Amino acid sequence: MEKSLVGSRARRDTEVDGGFVQVRGAREHNLKNVSLEVPRNALVVFTGVSGSGKSSLAFGTLYAEAQRRYLESVSPYARRLFHQMAVPEVDSVEGLPPAVALQQQRGSPTTRSSVGSVTTLSNLLRMLYSRAGDYPRNQPLLYAESFSPNTPEGACPNCHGIGRVHEVDEHSLVPDDRLTIRERAIAAWPSAWQGQNLRDILVTLGYDVDKPWRELPKKDRDWILFTDEQPTVPVYAGYTAAETRRALKRKEEPSYQGTFTGARKYVLQTFATTQSAMMKRRVAKFLSSSDCPVCKGKRLKPEPLSVTFAGKDIAEISRLPLKQLREVLGRGLGSRKMNLAEHPEKALVVQRITEDISARLEVLLDLGLGYLTPERSTPTLSPGELQRLRLATQVRSNLFGVVYVLDEPSAGLHPADTEALLRALERLKSSGNSLFVVEHELDVVRRADWIVDVGPDAGAQGGQIMYSGPLAGLADMRESRTRPYLFGQADRIAKMPREPRGWLKLRGVTRNNLDHLNANIPLGVFTSVTGISGSGKSSLISQFLVETVGDKLDQRSEPPDEDDRLEAMVETLGGEIIGGLEKIKRLVVVDQKPIGRTPRSNLATYTGLLDHVRKLFAATKQARARRYDAGRFSFNVAKGRCETCQGEGFVCVELLFLPSVYAPCPTCKGGRYNAKTLEIKIRDRSIADVLAMTVDEAFGFFADEDALRRSLGVLREVGLGYIRLGQSATELSGGEAQRVKLATELQRAQRGETLYVLDEPTTGLHPSDVAKLMKQLHSLVESGNTVVVVEHDMTVAAASDWIIDIGPGAGDEGGRIVASGPPKQVASETQSRTAEYLAASI
Repeated sequence: MEKSLVGSRARRDTEVDGGFVQVRGAREHNLKNVSLEVPRNALVVFTGVSGSGKSSLAFGTLYAEAQRRYLESVSPYARRLFHQMAVPEVDSVEGLPPAVALQQQRGSPTTRSSVGSVTTLSNLLRMLYSRAGDYPRNQPLLYAESFSPNTPEGACPNCHGIGRVHEVDEHSLVPDDRLTIRERAIAAWPSAWQGQNLRDILVTLGYDVDKPWRELPKKDRDWILFTDEQPTVPVYAGYTAAETRRALKRKEEPSYQGTFTGARKYVLQTFATTQSAMMKRRVAKFLSSSDCPVCKGKRLKPEPLSVTFAGKDIAEISRLPLKQLREVLGRGLGSRKMNLAEHPEKALVVQRITEDISARLEVLLDLGLGYLTPERSTPTLSPGELQRLRLATQVRSNLFGVVYVLDEPSAGLHPADTEALLRALERLKSSGNSLFVVEHELDVVRRADWIVDVGPDAGAQGGQIMYSGPLAGLADMRESRTRPYLFGQADRIAKMPREPRGWLKLRGVTRNNLDHLNANIPLGVFTSVTGISGSGKSSLISQFLVETVGDKLDQRSEPPDEDDRLEAMVETLGGEIIGGLEKIKRLVVVDQKPIGRTPRSNLATYTGLLDHVRKLFAATKQARARRYDAGRFSFNVAKGRCETCQGEGFVCVELLFLPSVYAPCPTCKGGRYNAKTLEIKIRDRSIADVLAMTVDEAFGFFADEDALRRSLGVLREVGLGYIRLGQSATELSGGEAQRVKLATELQRAQRGETLYVLDEPTTGLHPSDVAKLMKQLHSLVESGNTVVVVEHDMTVAAASDWIIDIGPGAGDEGGRIVASGPPKQVASETQSRTAEYLAASI
């Protein structure tokens, strides 16, 4: 199979317009020197279990080669502006057209990137207001840049175009005014030595730190909290106020000179300058966020806000859902036809702009994105929403003869929205383009003109082409893991129905599109929350439920990275849990955020496996003789790591206009440790050898270590047996990271009464991996816990004990519970958009 062109037989039996792309000798990642043919001008779907090599073929080989060829045609200087993929390991690729990649990725870390900027709607609206807006009398024409909050010409000078200001007040800085300063009434100050230092400075300055805060004069309180002065004074550590006064009078030698910083200055300065995510989260709690008083949250200067179209300024029109935006623009144009007749040049401009806006909106609405607003910031979008926005832009671009390489475009889509996605893909194909799609969703796979099934399993057990050809031919491929699910031969997930053991009663939830929503979430069972994209599922579960339960249990989860900004936060305007909390002792949220942001974080460190392994190496006879402790076997400390690469295992070689090359460290050869450390071995394997093992290999190697076997066994059960122990966290997909988190949790002893919340846990999973995941989630319920998942996969919903379906539509047309009950009951609900798809899976 390796050197033959897989698919040639199918090629003879199938009429394909446009010819074929021929791949020979692909060896990227785990690909086993594969060769195959795939047709152009067709929808080609790459399937296979998670980790089988689909993305290595579609993105790592085909797209990377197309990008390499394109970049060879541009100037060396221009190449430096591109994010360049590595040159693929492949003998040859023939017949490959130019390619555009639409990969799964999180939104931009800046809230200044929005739905409007991604789709170019914002640019068109600014041009419309600039050229065709209704100006106040005597106001000069404004250029389009003046209508952007991201330019000096347009940004409100008070909030710098953010729309919100972050300030502190006395209540946030001093939450309990019955306390004295010595009793840490000023909660915003550090609790360690620095806080004591600031209190001692106040004693020197003559302030009473032993009187309740509320009894201090307002003048004193205001200076302590809000002054920008930073006096440096002598500090007498441990002295009373009277002793300090006497020491000052006698000009006694102080313990040190201390500089005072007011509470507000400390909070704002720390938030703006700290490099510590933990410190940033701590001080953020004392900041209050409110609309800018100058622009009223509209982000722009008064001049552009005075220009209107259809009676609305550009900020107001940017806050409309796309569906309403189309209607408002239509009404605005209708009311202006008489005036435009007197200015034919202006009429032409308006016509051109509005036609472009309308065409873009048509595609966006067809993709089920009518509930989004142009000003919605990209960090608040799901990867699926962001990919569909970019897909809409490509549909509108009308390119011809291009290969679009898409990474699971159905991720985060309800089955009803998948139909719209398929229509958009069909439009791209009918325009003379090729579509190479990595996909697990069976409805998309069944619509493919050509299927490339990669497998049979993951990692080292994958990387082979099981089948390449039209769908029907896959039915004969017995080794394919995809075949049983496509042709109805897979076993249904069987379980005994469970009855709720209580209810979490949510009342009056008001957030995003939820308006005084009441919901009852059953306890002690497996619940799926369903509904079309944008209906309000995540607002209810991943946001309100998680935050409220977390607050009650004092387990509020904090943003894990410094890119999460206060501007992107959405506040709950109302809602409470009035019953059921007494039956929950712990909250566990399993999401798809990365398990680490640097290559030093990996599977072994996150799960705690490396701690066990290091202790085993430290316990060897040779290590004890050299007095090596467990710390010696960490690549993060100087005594154990290779100093050439600082424990990274590789060195980066900058090549200016070519992609940077990451080469194995010449000293440790990628082992990450120094030579002395690598001399310590267990059954001829060093610590570096162990980190290079897959979970499956390590499971066999540590057969006699019960603690390690349990941890590794759980990782295998959630379908991660192909991941290397030392695999960098940055190389894991969102779905893989989520399963690592779940496996880490499953290792713990189950005490019951835990609420598990998962947001779309099947994203990026092959149906066979979904079955493994469901087995683990049901085991959590059997141990006395509650599992709530936000999910679009109907096989998961059908295997649930309870379903809460939210809708019926998205945005303003959603936000209410359409149906709630066991799967069979919800499947018969006529108002539910989910019912017909659920019924097919029961």
